[in-house]
Amino acid sequence: MSYSYNDKTVISKVLEKHIRKLHSLVGNAVTEDRFIIFGTGSTQVISAAVHALSPDNASSPARVVASIPYYSLYREQTDYFESMHFKFEGDASPWINTTNTSSTNLIEFVTSPNNPDGQLNKAVLHGPYVKAIHDLAYYWPHFTPIPAPADEDLMTFTLSKLTGHAGTRFGWAVIKKKSVYERMTMHMELNTMGVSRDSQLRALKLLKVILEGKGREIFEFGYKTMKARWEILNQTLSLSNRFSLQKIPPQYCTFFQEFRESSPAYAWLKCEREEEKDCYAVLKAANIIGRRGYMFSAEDRYVRLSMIKSRDDFDALIERLKELVSEEESVVKGT
Repeated sequence: MSYSYNDKTVISKVLEKHIRKLHSLVGNAVTEDRFIIFGTGSTQVISAAVHALSPDNASSPARVVASIPYYSLYREQTDYFESMHFKFEGDASPWINTTNTSSTNLIEFVTSPNNPDGQLNKAVLHGPYVKAIHDLAYYWPHFTPIPAPADEDLMTFTLSKLTGHAGTRFGWAVIKKKSVYERMTMHMELNTMGVSRDSQLRALKLLKVILEGKGREIFEFGYKTMKARWEILNQTLSLSNRFSLQKIPPQYCTFFQEFRESSPAYAWLKCEREEEKDCYAVLKAANIIGRRGYMFSAEDRYVRLSMIKSRDDFDALIERLKELVSEEESVVKGT
């Protein structure tokens, strides 16, 4: 087995064809007249994107930013690979009113649906020196309504959030500009000489199964499961004044052709009591483990809880939350 395919590239054309077909079927991304590149998970794709969008000849590095709350990998990975070409700056909001007058190069991460709060984010920065990486890992019908196909300059996806096969380590990007595609390709080839052909074969087999049923089976099952979990969680916390969840408005989904409620991958839980500023500690005392708010550059009043773990894990989460709510009700009745 060679490093490359018969066409001397490290990308399976058959797999690329299936990815384009899948996006067309789901209606979540425009791929016509676009380039597609593969990576070892979306993690490597994102790293290549930051590299490709950073100018070579600027007097100062490009500032990499995102709207709070944002996925911690953006900060961690950018800091780790920091070079003379790019540097993680943090919150995007201070730059909103400066992009038309500043000559600072900016790279904005736009995550939709957002990790951790499930919101369909839009870019907040615009201007001649602004570029964006649209992380659409969760932009699939089991996690969110699909109001329209995304049509951005650079969009990233991952197999792990499509099928759940995180261990296959396969991600891809859909890219509009040839120059960006070429820089990302060079980065991948120098980094790992492309993605394992075994991983590409595994991804192809999975996509073939999805496409056999035109995606209906996996997305209907996924949406039914996620929607039920979200409803159970909301019902569990509905009587609580101590905890609250993010609000995500329903939208029309072009894939299911109906208005749809939320079915997010994560719950963004907030401790509402003034004295409970460390929500992670509150939940940990009840044997509930999430991710602290500060990991997403947010307040520690917030904790991210996963909705995509095993059924046993989810059932245990609900039982422990019910105990917390029951304790709250007991205190209220005793006063």
